[in-house]
Amino acid sequence: MDIQRIEAAAERLRGHARVTPLLSSPFLDEIAGRRVLVKPECLQHTGSFKYRGARSAVSALTDAQRSQGVIAYSSGNHAQGVALAAQQFGISAVIVMPSDAPKMKIDNTRAFGAEVVLYDRANEDREVIGGRIAEERGLALIRPYDEPNVIAGQGTCGLEIASQASEMGVTDADVLVCCGGGGLTSGIALALEAKAPGMRARPVEPERFDDVTRSLASGQIEANATTAGGLCDAIVTRQPGNLTFPIMQRLCGPGIVVSDKDAQHAMAQAFARLKLVAEPGGAVALAAALFHGEQIEGDTVIVTISGGNVDQAVFQTALDKFGDG
Repeated sequence: MDIQRIEAAAERLRGHARVTPLLSSPFLDEIAGRRVLVKPECLQHTGSFKYRGARSAVSALTDAQRSQGVIAYSSGNHAQGVALAAQQFGISAVIVMPSDAPKMKIDNTRAFGAEVVLYDRANEDREVIGGRIAEERGLALIRPYDEPNVIAGQGTCGLEIASQASEMGVTDADVLVCCGGGGLTSGIALALEAKAPGMRARPVEPERFDDVTRSLASGQIEANATTAGGLCDAIVTRQPGNLTFPIMQRLCGPGIVVSDKDAQHAMAQAFARLKLVAEPGGAVALAAALFHGEQIEGDTVIVTISGGNVDQAVFQTALDKFGDG
């Protein structure tokens, strides 16, 4: 993986992926005790950054590969990204999703024309299921994070951060990234290394699902005990990727771990101050900036809001708990 692959992905995404802005609010700055710049990938096509990697990977396939169709496994955001990219190329898509994924994510994936195969997250292995179907049907497998062209696509978010922050006079900052398997974190880290060396990517994860944070601390891949039961479904994975972890180990600062309560509070603040809808997993980086400032360095911090695909009841609960600030 290198910057050339990310720049090539950016060319393939030009005119397709949205260039999302860097937003700010004096109210958020006051809570954080420093300047906070927010990269709202909840405004990306399909409501998350995952469209970048999905479109990058599907567009990198040969015509012959694409003609056979694609398959992906995902808790929901990668699912929608691959489904939309496949629809745009006029090819078939099969998506393996956990049966407890948010209804919005399952419904949207089907609405983009994909065939959805549900599985039991607690007792079945999505990689085994996806691999079997791919082999049986001759489909191209688009992995959610451990895939070079997916990482490259996510890295285009980092290219934008580097350019936009520079225009705002920011060249040194921690860049807090909502982290599951590490595709977005490693892609952004690679882009920053080349385009904004004064910035440092740092993964942010929810409590109980902090495999990347623990892996960076120990120097080896650590796994979560379970992948079931988390509020932050979008970023719950078993362990860091075999491709993503070495990149994060080389380039990232220490991880930050936040509570579900922190994530809900950040969801309410994003809505109140930036008029953004963030899902729990998409709000953890903002939560770290607002409520764990003692772990952050510098006068400015940049955060991703990685997705906004949240069921209404979950969003309403966050507003009911923290809607008054």
